[in-house]
Amino acid sequence: MSPFVRKVKTASGATGVQIVEKRNGRRHILEHVGSAHDEAELAILVSAAKQRLHGVQPDMLPLAPAERDALGPTVERSAAEVLWSVLAGAYRQLGFDQIDDEVFALLVGGRLVEPTSKVDTIRVLTDLGLPAPHRNTIYNCLRRCVERDYRSQIAAACWSHVTASGSVALVMYDVTVRHEALVVRAGVRDHCRGFLP
Repeated sequence: MSPFVRKVKTASGATGVQIVEKRNGRRHILEHVGSAHDEAELAILVSAAKQRLHGVQPDMLPLAPAERDALGPTVERSAAEVLWSVLAGAYRQLGFDQIDDEVFALLVGGRLVEPTSKVDTIRVLTDLGLPAPHRNTIYNCLRRCVERDYRSQIAAACWSHVTASGSVALVMYDVTVRHEALVVRAGVRDHCRGFLP
């Protein structure tokens, strides 16, 4: 059967215009011409679909969207450049830049902004306006982390950063004693409440 123009309702409530062909009892969509939200747009799309069916070249159709004057400044791109420059500065100051791996630095910064999964870090970096690496690139980076032993390099960089200003003190605080004191205090309080009228 020869191709024909078909109008269908979309999930958004618009009317889609398609060029369809029926083969072996099944409809095959050859081209989706567009979606119309009112009768005027629908008439234009149906007319364009009929012209395409009858061999009119697409560049002859007046379907280019009407250019609108901007009401004010237009945002073309946004980036959290101040946040990222602070994170990159801290990364360098701690000495982590000795690991010459740009993807690793992006992963560290992205996961500091929002602690999330490795793959979801792509979304975080994109939201920051940074070039996000592909998922496979992230997994290759993680393989390099193990092969080149990034953990010991970062530990050494942290130790040299901490010891650069002099001696190091380690303060340990046993939180279990504090917890036990609270439990005893709560038990005494509950015991005393039983005697109050």
